[in-house]
Amino acid sequence: MPTRREITEKALELGFADIGFTTAEPFTSQAEILEERKESYAWTLAGGLKLADGTDPGKALPGAKSIIVLLESYLEKAFPAELEGHFGRCYLDDDRVTKDGMTRRLRLFREFLRQKGVASAAPFNAPQRLAAARAGLGDFGKNNFLFAHRVAGRSSWVVPLPVIVDREFPPDPPTVAVGCPEWCRNACIASCPTQAIRGPNRLEPRRCIAFLTYFGRGLTPTELREPMGLWVYGCDRCQNVCPRNTPWMTMERPVNERVAAKSDAFDLSRLLKMNRDFFLERVWPHMFYMSDKDLWRWHMNVARAMGNSFNDRYVPELASALRDNGDERVRAMAAWALGRIGGVAARKALEMHLSKEDGIVRTEVRSALDHLTHA
Repeated sequence: MPTRREITEKALELGFADIGFTTAEPFTSQAEILEERKESYAWTLAGGLKLADGTDPGKALPGAKSIIVLLESYLEKAFPAELEGHFGRCYLDDDRVTKDGMTRRLRLFREFLRQKGVASAAPFNAPQRLAAARAGLGDFGKNNFLFAHRVAGRSSWVVPLPVIVDREFPPDPPTVAVGCPEWCRNACIASCPTQAIRGPNRLEPRRCIAFLTYFGRGLTPTELREPMGLWVYGCDRCQNVCPRNTPWMTMERPVNERVAAKSDAFDLSRLLKMNRDFFLERVWPHMFYMSDKDLWRWHMNVARAMGNSFNDRYVPELASALRDNGDERVRAMAAWALGRIGGVAARKALEMHLSKEDGIVRTEVRSALDHLTHA
């Protein structure tokens, strides 16, 4: 059986930022939270996530004895600024579909364990941040993210990867606590536009911008559209304002060439007009929470972001979406966005469709025109 030192050396050799060890005891506190807040997390069951099962390591690997937690730092290189404002950074170099980055290194790590006689499992539904804190790799922020203790400038730009194994290793001292300084004045909580963060270890996922962009159902509620701002997929707001992240974010770093090479595919104008083939080839391999059946949600999110940009160069494209898109939710959001941007061209596009539409689209067109009249 490999020693802790050998496993640690292999993890660092493969490019992981840090590694910690903890026991394979069930995450009872997490199970209790899920039960207590089951209404807020009912959508996870409908989506097949089965978070409750993930709180028992033995369900993923019978005979589980320990959990090895790898820490991936995903802001080692800079991302194009035009993407950071619209897409959560953790998705900009996500390889869980292409399997040519972190996923490949995780597979090599597990293969190393297998060759040493250690069976392993890496379940997607394990409580990743809690496992990392239990393994002493970091503590929690009031924004509910894990903040590293030794790497990435002690920031939250890290992804924990729990690997459950059938061998016992001495555990690291747990650091399950909120480590934010009092002087921060709850910056993350105050800055959450949709008031999803209710306090340390308290999040209403159904109001989180990330959830709303890729799991939200139907036309985005009117009261949430403006607060969601320019985010199309994911959100980094509560991490961007965190003073604990400032040292790492202000460091100069080389450009992530993998992300820069695909940035043209994520131009808002291209995304608003993209068809199924473009989506499957250029977008889905990197941001896969929505399938091609949910292409309407991408279009709707982009239309909303365009409206919140107040940039009148998007008016012709929004007018085309209002006229040509086959989904009423997209047309409705395009109408809202035109009303938000305003101007002669936007008003003309809305007036042309007032008598042509019905249902939610007509309601949004009329509301947008009323807004322009009283602006």
